[in-house]
Amino acid sequence: MLETVEHQIGDRPDASVVWLHGLGADGHDFEPMVPELRLEGSLSVRFVFPHAPVRPVTINGGMAMRAWYDIVSLEGDRPDREGIEASAAEVAALLERERDRGIPPERTVLAGFSQGGAIALHLGLRRRHSLAALIALSSYLPLAESAPAAGDRPLPLMMGHGDQDPMVPPQAGEASRDRLLQLGYPVEWHHYPMGHAVCGEELADTRAFLVRVLSQRSMV
Repeated sequence: MLETVEHQIGDRPDASVVWLHGLGADGHDFEPMVPELRLEGSLSVRFVFPHAPVRPVTINGGMAMRAWYDIVSLEGDRPDREGIEASAAEVAALLERERDRGIPPERTVLAGFSQGGAIALHLGLRRRHSLAALIALSSYLPLAESAPAAGDRPLPLMMGHGDQDPMVPPQAGEASRDRLLQLGYPVEWHHYPMGHAVCGEELADTRAFLVRVLSQRSMV
């Protein structure tokens, strides 16, 4: 099981947000975001921030760092399928742990930034149990050619991207958005005047999305 950092809002959380960090960061990276979302009084949520495994990353000279999968080039034409699948399986185990702790899948949001968002999209679209929603910030859909169609119960999706992102070009995010729309997913798309980062406006949009999807989906 992946090691995690947790932050709880409310005494008895009835929902979970599993949030995956980006390349070279760790589970503490988005921990300061929780109070900035200002969810107190609106939702009772357990935030789970896992640490990615440490692995060599080709694009960074083979340096070992926390990464959800290897990146060979910024072109994205040689995806690390094995690494993506392995990390997806590890995150899936965390989702099952939330289920065992009393939070059903339909009250669980899977989210991530950059590489973390890619794993969130890859895994979330393929889950046997439907989640409440997916959030992918400054990210893209890996292995898009094998992504499944939405079916009868399309999963709500939020994507946000910086217009000046030098790491994950906006075009990559837009192409992923278009592919997801083609597959029948209702993508809520936002873009911001920033680079590979998160801004206050994006946090406000994330808060509104979380309140909407977790307020309208009652517990089972």
